[in-house]
Amino acid sequence: MDHDNRESWLNRVAVGMAPLFDVLDTPLPDRIRVAIGFTSAGRKGKAIGECWDNRLSADGHFEIFIRPDLAHAPDAMPAQIAAILAHELVHAAVGIAAGHGKAFKRIATGLGLIGPMRATTPGEGFLGAVAPILAAAGPLPHARLDTDGETTAPKKQPARMLKCECQACGYTVRTARKWLETAGAPLCPIADHGAMHHDRLDSDEDDTEPEE
Repeated sequence: MDHDNRESWLNRVAVGMAPLFDVLDTPLPDRIRVAIGFTSAGRKGKAIGECWDNRLSADGHFEIFIRPDLAHAPDAMPAQIAAILAHELVHAAVGIAAGHGKAFKRIATGLGLIGPMRATTPGEGFLGAVAPILAAAGPLPHARLDTDGETTAPKKQPARMLKCECQACGYTVRTARKWLETAGAPLCPIADHGAMHHDRLDSDEDDTEPEE
């Protein structure tokens, strides 16, 4: 089966995994939504997947996100993403409050995930169980996203250094706006010259384009 988008593929795989949870007497919740996207920590975060409690969803769904910049080889990507999905589905099945404790470990190891429970390592048992599910789901319409390239996000502006000048001798320094706002103008090092003059703090123009 070919899918038009990644979310359709992910949700099809999640449905395919449901019997694996039933065998472990821990059925999946009825309302689960899965998507490719960055976790709450953003692209700078380290989490490869995240499950949000259904009480936080306006329509009562567990919301699962799997980050789009995973660096697995293309032929290994479907199984690795399926393993991450399985990890997050366990959270939904046992409840977010269970963390990675005994209840989580029982289901995760029963599915064939191995190693530390905070990680996601598919064992041979998992790979064997998920193979027919992946075959039925068809090709994964996804490729790794390079997050170092250009986007429409506003570029971070470097801090503007404001010029401060002594009106008596011309001695100049530059300092950041925040120091002028919190500590005031610097003093000229020459005795009795006093506070230095600086550019107006409200002179900057906002040239940032609105986000799309």
